[in-house]
Amino acid sequence: MLWNTVNQTVELGWDFYVPVLLFVALIALAVPVWAAIGSAAILMLLMSGDLPLSLVGERLFTGIDAFALTAIPLFILTGDVLVRTGLSRKFLDVAEALTCFTKGGFGSATVLVCGMFAAISGSDAAGAAAVGRMTIARLVEAGYPRPYACALVAAGACTGILIPPSIAYIIIGLVLGISASTLFLAALIPGLCILFAILITNLIVNRIYAYEGGGNLTFGEWLSNLGRALKSGWYAFIVPGIIFYGIFSGRLTPTEAGATAVIVTILMGFILGTLKFADFPSMLVSSAKVNGVILPIIAFSAPLAEALAIMGVPQGFVTSATSLTNEPWLLILLMIGILIASGCVMETTPNIVILAPILMPLAENIGMNEIQFCVMMITALGVGFITPPLGLNLFVVSGITGESILKIAARAVPFVLCMFVVVLFIAYVPAVSTSLLPDIYK
Repeated sequence: MLWNTVNQTVELGWDFYVPVLLFVALIALAVPVWAAIGSAAILMLLMSGDLPLSLVGERLFTGIDAFALTAIPLFILTGDVLVRTGLSRKFLDVAEALTCFTKGGFGSATVLVCGMFAAISGSDAAGAAAVGRMTIARLVEAGYPRPYACALVAAGACTGILIPPSIAYIIIGLVLGISASTLFLAALIPGLCILFAILITNLIVNRIYAYEGGGNLTFGEWLSNLGRALKSGWYAFIVPGIIFYGIFSGRLTPTEAGATAVIVTILMGFILGTLKFADFPSMLVSSAKVNGVILPIIAFSAPLAEALAIMGVPQGFVTSATSLTNEPWLLILLMIGILIASGCVMETTPNIVILAPILMPLAENIGMNEIQFCVMMITALGVGFITPPLGLNLFVVSGITGESILKIAARAVPFVLCMFVVVLFIAYVPAVSTSLLPDIYK
């Protein structure tokens, strides 16, 4: 019904539907997303004739000609160096010492270390792989069923795009013309809400099924364990400290913070003797592969977004949605439904560059703050990392353990529900994402 109204509003024709069908077909055939987007954009321009085809080459360049994008490979590289130097294990030791007083302590530690890793790498898949290798076997030894242990890591790793610094917020800031530093500040409380929601959900599940014991330490014993862990690994927190202080104090841009973090992490690796020059080629190739997936999508999405704008699709969507209902709370639910459904079948980056320009006018029309919209969008898309059929984090942990994706997805249902509750909280309570911002953004 909604799409019929959109069609009537903007008079969409074959020059729209054929490229869309081509895009869907290419995605179904497992063609790389950037190639599918680029093919759809070129065909749309050819069939419509509204814009010259030379626009594609120009927009490919201008789409990635942004200083803010240089932060993406830097944060990816920082996360890779962090794993290779062994500093990520120090995070786990501290997280374990911090949560050992509770029943389900190591499960809680796993969630916390996912959040710690997220505060450095900005990538969920990298977090799932790094934390999964360290914790899943130990979670199984502690009494967790393997599918649930995988689901716990996959859910915790969703914080990779939700806790700043986040690659997703850099991209949506670029697409909508919003400062990445502002979005990082706005995302801090929502990201922590997701982290603690996952942690609490795990504690509840663990109490119901008694997967893991523990929690018998006295306060003195707990304090002693925490002190030893901090004494042994305090230096690992220098890196996230630099990133957070640099960005949130305004002394460093995200790009400068990422560059500083890379240098400091490498120097620490050399000082500790856990990093050698021979590690650099494989480390750089690994980071380049991840970066090589993201940037082509951003580049090819630029001409597609411009073609959609010329055809009036975003404006038509706003008109059509508001013709169905004028209730803001229903329109917010509509946007959340679209975002979660899209997150289930497509990666975050193409979802951002395609949907953000379409949904943003609707959010503005109902009075939603642009910062709140960005945080709601990224958080809703984050749910898709643990939901089939795409569920990137599900595939990552399945690849590590060999566990069935469907079994992991079934055990991830409680985490999907708790994340959905937080998405609603962010959508209907603006202060969650704007309370830390200057008054100009509220």
